[in-house]
Amino acid sequence: MSGWKAKRFWKEVAAVETEDGYTVLLDSRPVRTPAKAALLLPSRAMAEAIAAEWDAVEDAIDPRVMPVTRRANAAIDKVAVQFDEVARLIAEYGGSDLLCYRAEGPEALAAAQASAWDPWLDWAFDTYGARLIVTRGVVPVIQPPDCLSRLAAEVRATSPFQLAALYDLVGLSGSLILGLAATRDEFDADSLWTLSRLDENWQIAQWGEDEEASANAARKRMDFLQARHFWELSRPSPE
Repeated sequence: MSGWKAKRFWKEVAAVETEDGYTVLLDSRPVRTPAKAALLLPSRAMAEAIAAEWDAVEDAIDPRVMPVTRRANAAIDKVAVQFDEVARLIAEYGGSDLLCYRAEGPEALAAAQASAWDPWLDWAFDTYGARLIVTRGVVPVIQPPDCLSRLAAEVRATSPFQLAALYDLVGLSGSLILGLAATRDEFDADSLWTLSRLDENWQIAQWGEDEEASANAARKRMDFLQARHFWELSRPSPE
C-alpha cells in the first residue's frame, strides 16, 4: 500500500514498535514511502509525530503540511541509497562557508559580521579542531584540507535520518558550521537562523523590506526550524 493516496481513506492511525524500529499504521496497514519502501523509523517520537500528521488529514493528502513525513520519506528513499553523495554535498559547504566571506564594505557591516560570526568559527575550532580562514569579498579562499576533513567526518557520522535534517540545516543557512551547531541542544535554532540572515537583515535595515522576499524568508525559516525538529526526532528511542 502506498501512503500517498489522493484522499483520506483511513479511520484510525497508530504509531507502533516493530522488530526493526517504529512505523505508522493506517487502519492496521503500514504506511510506505513514495518508493514503496517500509516506513521504518528510528524513534517512537518520530513515529508519533508522523502519526499525528496523518491523523490531521481531513480530505486530500498534502505533503507540504506534513514536514516530518516528507523528510522521513526523503531519508529512506533518497538519502539512505545515496548516503555518500549527500554527505559529500553537505561537507562541501565547509569550503565556501557563509561565515568565512565578509563584506568589503561598508565597514559597519564587516564589523557586524565579525562580531556575530567570529565566535562560531572559534566554536568550530574548539569543537572539531577546524580553523577556517576568513576573507573579504567573493574571491574563493582555499580552506585547510585537514579542517575540511574533520568537518566532513562529522557529517558522515550521522544516520540517514540525521543527514536528511542536516542537508536542510546547512543548505538553508549556507553554513556548514551553523548547520552543525543546529544539531546541538545547547543552541537555539532560531538564533542560528538569524545569524545566517545577517546580510539580508542589514539590507532591510538600510533599504526597507520587500514583501515577497520577506515571505520567502519566512518559509525558509520555518523549514530550518522543522529540520532542527526532525534532527531531534531522529535520535533513537532509549531502550
